[in-house]
Parts: sequence; C-alpha cells; structure tokens
Amino acid sequence: MFVPASPLTISEDQKRELDALVRNGNVSQKVALRCRIVLLAHQGLANQSIAQQLNVSRPTILAMRAAFGRDGMAAVTGVRRRKRRGRVLTAELEQKILDTTLKTRPGDGGTHWSVRLLAGQLKLSHTMVHRVWKRHDVQPHRVERFKLSNDPRFEEKVRDIVALYLDPPDRALVLCVDEKSQIQALDRTAPILPLRPGLPERQTHDYKRHGTTTLFAAFNILNGKVIGTCQDRHRSREFIRFLNHLEKQLPPEQEVHLVMDNYCTHKSAEVQSWLRPKKRSRFHFHFTPTSSSWLNQVERFFALITGRMIRRGTFHSAHELEQAIYQWLARWNGAPSPFVWKASADVILDKVRRCKELSKTGD
Repeated sequence: MFVPASPLTISEDQKRELDALVRNGNVSQKVALRCRIVLLAHQGLANQSIAQQLNVSRPTILAMRAAFGRDGMAAVTGVRRRKRRGRVLTAELEQKILDTTLKTRPGDGGTHWSVRLLAGQLKLSHTMVHRVWKRHDVQPHRVERFKLSNDPRFEEKVRDIVALYLDPPDRALVLCVDEKSQIQALDRTAPILPLRPGLPERQTHDYKRHGTTTLFAAFNILNGKVIGTCQDRHRSREFIRFLNHLEKQLPPEQEVHLVMDNYCTHKSAEVQSWLRPKKRSRFHFHFTPTSSSWLNQVERFFALITGRMIRRGTFHSAHELEQAIYQWLARWNGAPSPFVWKASADVILDKVRRCKELSKTGD
C-alpha cells in the first residue's frame, strides 16, 4: 500500500497548458511524459504508483516534482543541460599536453603515459588528450627497438652491399646467404582447435620437443629463388658442405657474390681454405657491418618462412620438419618473388647518422 504524496500544486492555466501538450501529436515523447508526471502528481497519486503507471523509476518522479516546483513550466518544456566545466583546447594547452607526454613520466613510477592517466594529471577529458595525440601522431604505448653498429668500416660495407643490390655486376649472381639455426620440431600436447567464425585457431601453450635442424639458404636477389639445405648443426664443416652444394647448383665459371654476416663460421680457416683453389676464385664474399643483419635480404625470407610455416607448425620429428621445409622451398621456387631494394646508401647512412645524434641527445 503506497502512501499518497502531497498533491502537486499547479494553476488552472498550467493545467490547461499541460493537457494541451499531452494531446498535441507534435510534442516530443519526453515532454509528454513530463506533462503526465506533473498531472498525475497534481491528482495526488503516490510517487511509486505514478512510476509503475508510466514505466519510469521513482527517482525520476521525485526529480520532476522538484523541478516543476522550482522552475514551473520551464521544467517541462525547457531543455535542461548539465553544467560542464569543460576546458577549451587552446594552442597553449595543446603544447602543454605534448610537453608533458614527451618530456615527463608519471609520478607513480610508470614508464609512459596513458590517455586517462595524463588526463587525470592535467585535469582534462581523456578525449581531448586522445585528440591531441592523434593529431601529432604520438603513441606512448608503442616501443620499437634498434641497434647501432660500431663497425669502423660501416659506411664502406653499406656502400658495397647496397651497390650489389641496386647495380649488380654484369653476368654475375648476387646471393644473400645465412643459416637459420636451431629450428625446433615442436609437437603440441593436444590437437589444435581449428579456426572458426569469431574464434582464432587455438593451440596449447605447452609442447613436446622432437629435435632441431638448421636451414642454410642462399637467396637470389634477381629472381627470388632460394637454394637451401637442412643440416643438424651450423659449424664450419656444415657451412662448407652447403657451399659445395651451392657450387653444384650454380652455372660453372659464373661470378658469384655472396652477402653474409660476420658469424665466425663464415670466416673460419676452413672456409678460407675452401676458397683458395683457383677454380673458386669466382666466389666473392661481402660481409655486412656488425649488428646490421637487416642488410641481408635472406633475413626477410627467413621471416616469411617462419611466419607462414614454422611458427605455427606441428612436427613429430626433426625429419618431418625438414621435409616440410623442403616442400615449402619447392613451392616458393615454383613462383619466386624477389624483394625490391629501394634505399640508396646515402639514405641509409643519413638515417643512421640522425639516429646516432638522437641517441646522444636523448631527444
């Protein structure tokens, strides 16, 4: 049993105006609802009864009664807006947001600002901070890694290798050579759950190891074809075995330029002995600067085979893994795709120079 509240006092003119608004088909539903609340409250119905009859909450009835008692008809027909103390984004405020983002860190020991963390610090809305970050392409949540080479012959080696890519010698082969070592033959402890609408492919986090293999590969920069072999280890003797295989696959008497990194296996005494015979004088080794494997195009090929086949593959033995690699190489060589190298040596050296300057200043 609801106790009726005191009837809401309204004048005759207000009652006629409220009745007219309720009957007016052009009035918004929100205004018509407010009119009905006021009229039923004027009749002396309990607030809970009005709420049930009009399918609204009791606090809504209380708020409407209080607003009508304070503002009269303006509470029914007027647009009531919440008072906001929003700040206007000025050039000075925008610069303050950028300076705080780029030159300071959160006081809680965090490494970078988030939108809401910075908004709370500056007493701003997070949408304003987000808008400024988006306009200036500032992304504190992201981090990229780099490594600078300290090779004293860095410029010389960069110009040598980039020249091979952009202007290779006439009637000569340019091959990018390296080994992808310790490729694991991993077998999941439970069957993989297949891809479904709304769900990605799922696999267990744990696995069984069934040995490893090493892929030796030579990437032809002209046509994208790859000569590759799998071996148990990656010592000098395995590398020489790969060089012998490579020698058999290449046209005789053709000049061959091999781009490779500074791994000790590539410079060992055994490899130097392999190069001594006159018949192998056609082989020319070009070494990338230290910590600059990105100059070797075969690394891009290794990234492809890792992402497309190895990382999510399931293998029950090292032999099965090697067979899968050979099959992938065969399909790749059936429709090879060379990588287009566009950066000149000057462009690369200028970027490295600017990166070194930034690393010194910390800006």
